[in-house]
Parts: sequence; structure tokens; C-alpha cells
Amino acid sequence: MIQRSDSRKVKDLWVINSVSAGRPTLETYKYQMPGEAEAPKDEVWLFDFAAKTGRKLNVAAFKDQSLNTYSKPALNSDRDNEFRPALWLGDNNKFYMGRTSRDLKRIDICVVDVKSGTVKPVIEERFNTYVEVQRPGLVNGGKELIHWSERDGWGHFYLFDENGKLKNQITKGSFHCEDIVNIDEKARVLYFTANGREAKEDPYYYHLYRVNFDGSGLKLLNAGDFDHAASMNDAGRFFVNNYSRVNTVPKSTLYDNNGMKVMELETADLSLLMAAGYKFPEPFKVKADDGITDLYGVMYKPFNFDATKKYPVIEYVYPGPQTEAVNKSFGKSMDRTDRLAQLGYVVVTVGNRGGHPARSKWYHTYGYGNLRDYGLADKKATIEQLADKYSYIDANKVGITGHSGGGFMSTAAMLVYPDFFKVAVSNAGNHDNSIYNRWWSEKHHGVKEIVSLKGDTSFKYSIDKNPDLAKNLKGHLLLMHGDVDNNVHPAGSIRVANALIKAGKRFDFILVPGQRHGFGDMTEYMFWRLADYFNNHLLGDFTQSTNVNMTEMDREVERKN
Repeated sequence: MIQRSDSRKVKDLWVINSVSAGRPTLETYKYQMPGEAEAPKDEVWLFDFAAKTGRKLNVAAFKDQSLNTYSKPALNSDRDNEFRPALWLGDNNKFYMGRTSRDLKRIDICVVDVKSGTVKPVIEERFNTYVEVQRPGLVNGGKELIHWSERDGWGHFYLFDENGKLKNQITKGSFHCEDIVNIDEKARVLYFTANGREAKEDPYYYHLYRVNFDGSGLKLLNAGDFDHAASMNDAGRFFVNNYSRVNTVPKSTLYDNNGMKVMELETADLSLLMAAGYKFPEPFKVKADDGITDLYGVMYKPFNFDATKKYPVIEYVYPGPQTEAVNKSFGKSMDRTDRLAQLGYVVVTVGNRGGHPARSKWYHTYGYGNLRDYGLADKKATIEQLADKYSYIDANKVGITGHSGGGFMSTAAMLVYPDFFKVAVSNAGNHDNSIYNRWWSEKHHGVKEIVSLKGDTSFKYSIDKNPDLAKNLKGHLLLMHGDVDNNVHPAGSIRVANALIKAGKRFDFILVPGQRHGFGDMTEYMFWRLADYFNNHLLGDFTQSTNVNMTEMDREVERKN
């Protein structure tokens, strides 16, 4: 079986690599933007190697639909094997696939009969915003299916028979189920990860559970107020549990499948880190701008923090909706926020309504139809609450920064709340989502499917953009963008620059040569330019930025000449 996509009619997009060897080079690639009619056409072909024949399956259901042929779950025992073939989910007689309408409000989980090539919808999902599903879990070769759905407003598991008849809901309640970890067909037990069920914990902390197929016997297997990452062996008898918070030492423990501790495995040694002066960041909870919804964040302080002083505050942001830039466990991913704080700031990361799928469907889709502004009020409300609670936070000196969606959000914050946010460094931002890729933009903002009287189907997309608000800029704004970014095209930042120039605004712009969406080997340089910008305009410190040599990043380099 082969799934392929015909993109010949999709329009071209271009970037120019100005630092290639010799002449600058033009790179051409296919890129569909929101609302465009020229869409890729997904196909599924089924081949009989023995007969040397092949046929295209009739999978048509929705115009401009997307297809997803499900693969068999990988075995943990194969994780070190170099050769791991992709196997379809099913057997020699059938396999499973999904098809999704362009507006993402309709998804069919289908079974394909290998012999006849017939495609049969088994489970249908419909919603008034976008629908999300996961690979189904097969029981007894597909006699039953375990299906993940948000049909009751929370992500839960459901048991269906092979014909798509619902037998029962397996999990229920005001919490979010995430992944199928293991299925014990004989005992009829499902092992899965979930979050938000345990009282008085950060609802983003993942745990491992077991439950009977009929919904009885739900049991927490790795208790503790931490973010847990569980890895179960293929036989489903034992699991390794790695756990920590941003302010605890990571640990690893072996458990059996009933949650009984077998042995302690490892505790990370942070002694050298602590001896160097490291201090853990601090988790916190505040209310969203609605005064009702709980938001969860992390505060990073200078290691020489003095509570009697006033510190400017910088928010590091990513709006979602697929994730929030808030660390939950201890790890290297905290380094960028940690090190920024050492320059003399309180650095804050916090979620926002519409930011993450691991809460309710309402929370996740809060920004549907308002993809520019939906998270901004919560970012502002967070700083206001923290400043009211902690006298060391200076709410008159607020900076904001982020990358990609965070670049988009940080600029939007400067333009929507120009008297509150004073400085922003916005990296690789998708400031104009009408020219970002169709899948992210249409999914999270929405696209309108229009069916004419003749039965023709078209799609309409409209969204607010950062350049529309350029006239509102009052503070200091630095835009950065890689000039060969083929994910978020540099045109997004250039259009903001164009609007700011036409509005008569002073701002700063760095076009990062030869870099894609991430800044590659120039990441460190760009961090220190970001640091300079905040130091200049929040601290009033120009001592380093007037030095031509970037000594902060070069101090470890041996000078031979």
C-alpha cells in the first residue's frame, strides 16, 4: 500500500539563498496558502506483488480531503533496531485509514478490505470546530476498536464493535486522556496516559492509568505531584517511570502493571549544577482574563535574586493552539528562559485560553475564529496579577518575546496593548496568517466551506493580521527572520516592516542570512542580539551593545593571533 499526494496544481513559493556559493540561488517549492483553490490530491494505491498489479482506491468523500493511513504501533523492543519497517494497522485482509474534510469538521475512520479494495467508514466524527482523532487501538484483530474522541468535550476513550457500533465509553470525567500505551486483550485492560484528573496538581502533569474495557477499575499507576513519562514493555507487565517538575531533581523508578514499585532506578545528580549557583524556577497559578479559568506558568529569576529590588519582566510566549511554551518537567529546554533571567529579569512563561489540546475542547478551541488576538488578554492579566502579588516585579517595564507563533504573538501584543508591553523581540513570526500554510491556519482559525446552488464547493478564509495594526506601535520592536525560511515565509515579517514604515514608525529588523525557520548556527548570535535589545530598552544598559565584538559568545574561544 502506498499513500501519495499529487501537488502539481499547488502554487509555487520561493526563497532566495543570498549566501550560496557563487550566484544567489532561487529555491522553488509547493506551498498552499489558506483559502486557495489549488490543493494537493491525496491518493491511496494498493498493490499485489505476486500478481504485479495495482489499483487506486476509491476514497472520495470530501473536496480537498486529507488522508491518513494508520501504521501499526512500534514495539519498544524494536527501538534500537536500525531496520524498522512501516506496517499498516490491520492484518492481511484489512487495514485502517482516516479521511478528513478540508474544514476539519468531519473525520471518518475507515476500514479497507484488501481483497475487494472497498473503503468502509466505521466511525464518524463531526464537530462545529475542528475535529481531532488518534490512531485507533485494535482488539482481537479489529473485532473491537478503542477510539479516542472529544465528543463529550474532553478527550476520552470509547469502545466500538467492528461495524462502528458504540458499545460503551471507557473513560469519562473532566480530564484529558492522551495516548494508548498498551492493550491487554485477554484481561480486557487498557493502559493509557492522561492529565488533569488528580486534584491539587498542575493539570498538565501526565500520569499512567489502567482501566477495564467496560470503564470499571480505573486506577492511577504512578502517583505523585510530578510530570510523569512512562515507558511500558511490550508484554505490558512493567513500566519505567521518569518524573520531575521544573523545580525538582529528575528520578526514574520501575513499577509493575498494578502500580507496585519494583525498584528505584536512578536519581539525576545536579550537585555540580547547584554548586555553580543554579536555582530552580518557580511554578505558579493565576486566573485568565475572564477571572475564572486557571492558567499555569513558570517564573525564572536571576540566581542572585534580591526580593528588595525591582525587576523588569519578560514574557516568553507561544500562543498554541497545539502547545504552550511552558515547561512542566526539569530539562534542557529551560535553558533559554533561565539564561535570559540572569541578565537581570524575571522571565515568565504561562498558558492561555486556546493554547493547548491537553485540557477541555473548549479551552483548546477558544481562539477559533480569532487567531491573532485570542491569547493576548491572558498574557497581560498574568503580569498584572504577578505584579500585584510580588513587589519585585515592575509592571511598568514589560517585555515580550517568542519564536514562530511566539514571534507573531509578541508583535501582536505590542500592537493590541501598546501602553502595556514596552519592548518585543519577535523571531520568525507568522504575522500574516493569510500567507502561512493552509493546514495550520485553516485548522486553528477556521475556513468556511461554501456549496453553490450548482453543487460546486469552494473555501473562504479571512483573518486579522499584524500589519493591520502597525499604526498602534509605541514601544521598541525588533523583528528577526531567516531569509530562506520555507516554513514561515520571511514575507510575513517583511509585510510588518512595510506597514511600520508606511505608518512612520521606528523599529529594528534583522534578516538572518542563509537560515531556515530555526536560526541554525546563528541561534547563539541571535540570542545575544535579543539580550542586547532588552538590556537597551528595559534596563537602559548599553554597555555591551556598543562593543562591536560579541564577547559574550566568544569568551570561550581561544585567541591565537
